[in-house]
Amino acid sequence: MTANAITLYRLFLTLIVIIIFGQHFYINIACVAAIALIYILDAVDGIVARRQDKATTFGAVFDIAADRVIENVFWIYFTAKGYIHVWMPIAVVTRGFLTDGVRSLALTDGKTPFEMMAIPWTRALTSSRISRFFSGFSKALAFTFLAAIPVIKNIFSQNDSVVSAFSTTSVVIAIIAVAICLIRGFPVLVDGWKYIKGNRVNQ
Repeated sequence: MTANAITLYRLFLTLIVIIIFGQHFYINIACVAAIALIYILDAVDGIVARRQDKATTFGAVFDIAADRVIENVFWIYFTAKGYIHVWMPIAVVTRGFLTDGVRSLALTDGKTPFEMMAIPWTRALTSSRISRFFSGFSKALAFTFLAAIPVIKNIFSQNDSVVSAFSTTSVVIAIIAVAICLIRGFPVLVDGWKYIKGNRVNQ
């Protein structure tokens, strides 16, 4: 299976989760597992691309676009369910538009999203394996915890304190995930400023 096929599978699995979530107790448990799988596959597709020596500009852009769709779908969905505050998807979506806009300018100069990161500290915050791990892990943890809220409510229906504690923990994890997302987005704007200035001069 190619890396791009894995990315497509992640998108399809995300759609399935949104469609069936909340239908039944055991379906909700399956959705929690599916969300974890979606983020495990996010790491796998990069490994597959490198091992098959098929890391391309299209693959890099497609992977980032898929990440945007998946995370935005989950942020918006869990906000609509009332599990998190509306400022969270607003912050993430705004960050995504800004960074992806800058990355599109870099692509016109032949630079992939990772190649455009030229300053050591910006590259470390955005492109390093440890940075990408914490980003993916924080989102995976946030979305699996949020998806598990109705499961916990069902299991501990007679114990409001447990449900409340779990819901609060889920929100805190979600806030941390948003914070990491914003922190990793800032270096893209710093490194991308030269592309913004270059395009303004050309106009």
